Amino acid sequence: MLLSPAFVAAFLAGSAALLHVSRGALRQPGSHGFYRFFAWECILLLVLLNLPVWGDDPLAPHQLLSWVLLVASAWLPVHAVRLLKRVGQPTEERKDEALLGFEKTSTLVTSGAFRYIRHPMYAALIFLAWGAFLKQFSWFGLVLVLAATVLLFITALRDEKECLQHFGEAYRAYMRGTRRFIPFVL
Repeated sequence: MLLSPAFVAAFLAGSAALLHVSRGALRQPGSHGFYRFFAWECILLLVLLNLPVWGDDPLAPHQLLSWVLLVASAWLPVHAVRLLKRVGQPTEERKDEALLGFEKTSTLVTSGAFRYIRHPMYAALIFLAWGAFLKQFSWFGLVLVLAATVLLFITALRDEKECLQHFGEAYRAYMRGTRRFIPFVL
């Protein structure tokens, strides 16, 4: 696989942005953001590898499924961040540098998508990874999408541990009534 200079430049630029956003989490191995960074890297590679074929054969079943996943991956994080900011009432009193600003919630969010799943943003990243992968099958792409999925599952487990520490029994009760990524399923 020969990588073009544009591919390498895009990957380096994307990685630099992800490093900047994740700098606090990368200083805390074991935090949910630490694992999320590596999932983001896998997804970035998937998107860049398959970007040249995104418009090819647009009515093929794999392309249609891909677009369904990509649309879901675009809507969920916007919805989730709005809820986390409005209902979760982020506060700078949570001094954890591994958390992004909107993650520093003071109130447990259980409405909207959070009513059914605990991790709508990680679900969106899983949908994005699989949507990008489905654009064009490759063995390297399969390794990347599986790695991203596993890393996001670990991210969710670490996030749940952190939420249990912060919200206590309220989060434990919330966990009993919701699924991780897909309502009523997983």
